[in-house]
Amino acid sequence: MTQILVVDDDVHIRELITLFLRNEGFEIVVAKDGAEALEIVEKSQIDLVILDIMMPRLDGWELCREIRRMDLNMPLLMVTVKGESAQKVKGFQLGTDDYLTKPFDPLELVMRVKALLKRYLIVSSQTIQLGGIVLNRRSFQVIRGEDTLNLPLKEFELLFMLANQPGQIFTREQLITKIWGSDYEGDDRTVDVHIKRLREKFAGDAHHFQIETARSLGYRLVIT
Repeated sequence: MTQILVVDDDVHIRELITLFLRNEGFEIVVAKDGAEALEIVEKSQIDLVILDIMMPRLDGWELCREIRRMDLNMPLLMVTVKGESAQKVKGFQLGTDDYLTKPFDPLELVMRVKALLKRYLIVSSQTIQLGGIVLNRRSFQVIRGEDTLNLPLKEFELLFMLANQPGQIFTREQLITKIWGSDYEGDDRTVDVHIKRLREKFAGDAHHFQIETARSLGYRLVIT
């Protein structure tokens, strides 16, 4: 289920947005300020953030900046009383995807949320997020915080395939066929070798994901 984070220090606004989005089948998480929201984003799988600007501890500007600094692939929708053009420009420069001024029509907010999710779904079909790690299939790169890791092609494809269906068990034969091709004539133990290399390279990322061995079957990736 799509999980949306609503960040606003006004409890009535949080309740209003939550009511309309839950009626559309979305799962809602709420935060009363930017600092609380940032903790949630770091620990949870959030698909979209709706955020106010004027909030205590960490305002919407800084929250937006921090989320983009983390290179998390999620749409951001600012909902605020600040409707001046300069404020909107600042929001877009910091990385927000859309802007809605209070007071707003809840039905318009729902439509904008759906449009943003649809747009990101098209883009994210080539990216996978594993906690704080992003796999980018267009560039064949792994982005870990501020670092970029370039894996050998087969290792990347193997990791991407497992990550694309977390929890799904893949046999060695399935992995060989999908990644090395049906005409591959080598030993299927090559999968074990590549899995071992991936585990070594991501040994410090067990809090993001783990590649588990399904005894006598194959492998699966589990998001932790």
